[in-house]
Amino acid sequence: MFSFFKKKKIVAHLKLSGVIGNAGKFKQGIDFAGQEEIIKKAFSIKKSPAVAISINSPGGSPVQSHLIHDFIRSQAKKNKKKVIIFMEDVAASGGYLIACAGDEIYANQSSIVGSIGVIYSSFGFKDLIEKIGVQRRVYTAGKNKSTLDPFMDEKQEDIERLKNIQLDLHKNFINVVEKSRGSKLKKSEVELFSGEFWSGSKAKDLGLIDEIGDANQILKE
Repeated sequence: MFSFFKKKKIVAHLKLSGVIGNAGKFKQGIDFAGQEEIIKKAFSIKKSPAVAISINSPGGSPVQSHLIHDFIRSQAKKNKKKVIIFMEDVAASGGYLIACAGDEIYANQSSIVGSIGVIYSSFGFKDLIEKIGVQRRVYTAGKNKSTLDPFMDEKQEDIERLKNIQLDLHKNFINVVEKSRGSKLKKSEVELFSGEFWSGSKAKDLGLIDEIGDANQILKE
């Protein structure tokens, strides 16, 4: 949804809230298909010199995060509008990636910001199914089709393959942040891109955001 703040100028205000990706039929989530027309409509308002976007998301799908980020930037360029990002409770991981579409980024001093990294988690049930007398039967065409099957022993080659994919995704994330924030970043890559997250106040010190402030305050000025 988007609303309008009227005081001298009209600014379209778009809100993105929830996990990024297909969260299921009855859960709130953010994906490109669900946001494309809303974003396009917000940027189509001719009297609006900028589009404000409030983000409240812990992250999720890297693909959907990139699609939304790239579409916001393309619409901003096409319509020659400034993008102002406001972080609410959390803008972490994919939520922060989308935030990097902003020309200006604001956060509350207590917002959770960052988590610039990639994670995969699972469980191993091999010993459990053996204990209860269950046999696992897997047949594949392609030797790597059963990579990281939770009911089989881990293979070091599978772990290395997964880590290489994670490194690629992490590099893509880092490229977006560096292109967006550039010389504003205040710390080394090791510190900024370790997957750590910070308060809004600390994120400002690190150069991950521009200022402390909220949408209601800034857009009425």
